[in-house]
Amino acid sequence: MIFADTFQFALRNLREAMLRTVLTTLGVSIGIASLVGMVSLGVGLEEQAFGRFMKSGLFDSITVMPSMPGFGRNMRPAARKALKEKADEARGEANAAKPEKPRAKLDDAALQKIATIPQVKDVYPNLRIPVEIRYEQFSEFSGAAGVPISARGEGVFQKVSYGSFFPNDSDDVCMLSLDFAHRIHEGNAGDLIGKELTLAYASSSVSAQAVPIGPFGGMNIQRTEKKFRIVGILEREPGLNFGMGMFSAVMIPLRKAQEIGAYDISNPQAFLSQLSDKRIYSSITVKARRPQDTDEVEKKIKDMGFTAFSINDALQGAKKAFIILDLLLSLVGSIALSVASLGIVNTMVMSILERTREIGIMKAIGGSDGDIRRIFLVEASTIGLLGGLLGMLLGWAVGRAINFGANIYIERQGGTPDNLFSIPWWLAAGALAFSIVVSLLAGSYPASRAARLDPIRALRHD
Repeated sequence: MIFADTFQFALRNLREAMLRTVLTTLGVSIGIASLVGMVSLGVGLEEQAFGRFMKSGLFDSITVMPSMPGFGRNMRPAARKALKEKADEARGEANAAKPEKPRAKLDDAALQKIATIPQVKDVYPNLRIPVEIRYEQFSEFSGAAGVPISARGEGVFQKVSYGSFFPNDSDDVCMLSLDFAHRIHEGNAGDLIGKELTLAYASSSVSAQAVPIGPFGGMNIQRTEKKFRIVGILEREPGLNFGMGMFSAVMIPLRKAQEIGAYDISNPQAFLSQLSDKRIYSSITVKARRPQDTDEVEKKIKDMGFTAFSINDALQGAKKAFIILDLLLSLVGSIALSVASLGIVNTMVMSILERTREIGIMKAIGGSDGDIRRIFLVEASTIGLLGGLLGMLLGWAVGRAINFGANIYIERQGGTPDNLFSIPWWLAAGALAFSIVVSLLAGSYPASRAARLDPIRALRHD
């Protein structure tokens, strides 16, 4: 018997027992709807928790600093060493100190070495330079942050309230925070676009305008002034966002921050190192090509002797918690589907009792056990397919209704409405496949029972 004939027999049998078929299909659809609804709630909550992080670029960002005792992978050895020293003191034993290995320096050579890692997309130092900002009669000491051109369109730099992002990294341009723009200008902040402000900073470069402000380590640190044209104004958005570390009252291209020879005095050790020919940075940012590569890149950087950490480290526990939540919701949703599978078994068994004589005739005229088995399995899989499609539609509709009501409540409480249920393609495909598999498993026993019927006894059945 070809598959087309088997399929026609199966559909005919389902049509003859229409009410029973509809009720069984509804049972399967309710089971799939509960499964889809439960899992989609877990997926939606996970997207709420991690969606902004993924869009902001935080998951592919790694902060790298020089090796520090008691941090990262050096923490455990340091703790063991401290405990050992205390034990030696208690016993009155002398413990000779072992010479420590020289710490890896976070200089330009280290940046180039990290950039050679295949999974690394970008590497740049985190520069925040103390400056005096002057605009007309306004004057204030603040910090100017160096922003790489690669940050265009990412995180806090996705939307520029007025103007635009840096056109390039070679012009003397800057961006301002919206709060700072309101402080230096009483009118519309957008009026500042195209205007110039003056940045005064400490530099060792000698020029006709440079005014020495004091010696340091045999060098004269001078005050240098430079004008920057305002090209954009940014508004700080609440919550964690990539670029917040670079968000400042004044932001200039990272290349200009490196070229002007200004000193980053946020870290005394970094400040002293900048007076030498070999500049050392207090921290750098490494961008992985994909969020999935972050852990591997972080491990390779640590193997170089640096301290590295990313938001993935802090969210590992949360990820595991959401995985467990999804599993629990899946198990709860599968209970209804398990009950529905009993309905499939009941429907198929009743079909055998009603069609015993018909099965005997089919086997008497040459129908094999495999043909009989396939007919019942096609019936079961058809119920599973229809129930799965209807269940996904029902689960989506119920999720939309609950989401609508929940958003109304959230808005009344002063919150921001969002999507609490999410049905990605893999959930829809998995739910449909699971429905068919469960239906086939439920129909396997009735199919085998029908295939084992003795044709002579079946023909005698009344």
